[in-house]
Amino acid sequence: MKRQLRFTGVGGQGVLLAGEILAAAKIESGGYGIKAATYTSQVRGGATKVDIVLDDEEIIYPYANEGEIEYMLSTANVSFNLYKNGLKDGAIIVVDPNLVTPNDDDRRRWNIYEIPIITIAKEEVGNVVTQSVVALAITVGLTSCLKRDEVIEAMRSRVPKKLIDVNLKAYEAGEAAAKR
Repeated sequence: MKRQLRFTGVGGQGVLLAGEILAAAKIESGGYGIKAATYTSQVRGGATKVDIVLDDEEIIYPYANEGEIEYMLSTANVSFNLYKNGLKDGAIIVVDPNLVTPNDDDRRRWNIYEIPIITIAKEEVGNVVTQSVVALAITVGLTSCLKRDEVIEAMRSRVPKKLIDVNLKAYEAGEAAAKR
């Protein structure tokens, strides 16, 4: 089954890593996964978008199809406003309410969940760098796009070994946040 997701933020927030882990988890579980990133020339602070396509069949086009994206996670207002219109009506959108402010039209068009991703990483996990893994767990929890163990295994192979334990804690915190 084809799944199309989008992560948006600004450079330095880890959305590229989260997309890479999701795509890798799908590939490592025997399917096809690809992430296609779009970002500004700024190393940090510029608008960033990562489209993730997961499928059981070969993926021909690396970007999610505009108007068919079923899920978006956003941790920056500039990126939210720039990239939200590619979502299908009724899509799930997760926003960090400290950083993203959906308007009334957004709330009517999409199912918006406000989860303080960065606060969870800072206060519950104790390391803001883990925000991408918190976001990843929230995504898996809300979409069931992949199995938990597949994602954790892909995460383990892509984060520095000394940060595996803190990222496992971040994954658990993200799972809990998705259930609230």
